[in-house]
Amino acid sequence: MRQILLAIFAFLSSVLAFGQVPFPQNPQPSAAFSFEDKDWGVEARTTPKGAPYHANTPTAIPGGRVIRTLELKALLESNKQVIVVDVLDSSTRTSIPGALWLSGAGDGQFFYAEKLRFSAALEKLTNGDKACPIVFLCASSECWLSYNASLHAIEAGYRDVIWYRGGTNAWTDAKLERIKPERFNW
Repeated sequence: MRQILLAIFAFLSSVLAFGQVPFPQNPQPSAAFSFEDKDWGVEARTTPKGAPYHANTPTAIPGGRVIRTLELKALLESNKQVIVVDVLDSSTRTSIPGALWLSGAGDGQFFYAEKLRFSAALEKLTNGDKACPIVFLCASSECWLSYNASLHAIEAGYRDVIWYRGGTNAWTDAKLERIKPERFNW
């Protein structure tokens, strides 16, 4: 039954994908960095995962899309409306240029108050536009925080949620610049 529900959810997600920002086509051959394409055999889930967060992740996210490093770089260069949210908590954190840092937004144990605060933060970041493309990232394909934050955004009604599975490890492996992200208190 779970497989059938996931298949239906995936189909509906693809139908609802109209209106989402298209990912630019890369002229160079496709490349993957730091295990961003690695299939760990983990099943996609529709509910956030609790601690421990450092563990292998699925290759897909129901209700959202997955983006790879070079696609993300091209998307950010071509579309200034894309919002990038880094959810990894670290006092020495560096991230991709332009990322906003919402520490704690990937917690798997969101209760009503956290859901309201998170929704209010996203509303402020997107000016209330639930179709605004939002990219969530953390460290790597072995970190659930950005997956969880993506699910929280999907639950809050955002229609163009993009999960950057490779995270800053893949960004660094591609030899792209990292800077200290702007902290967004929520």
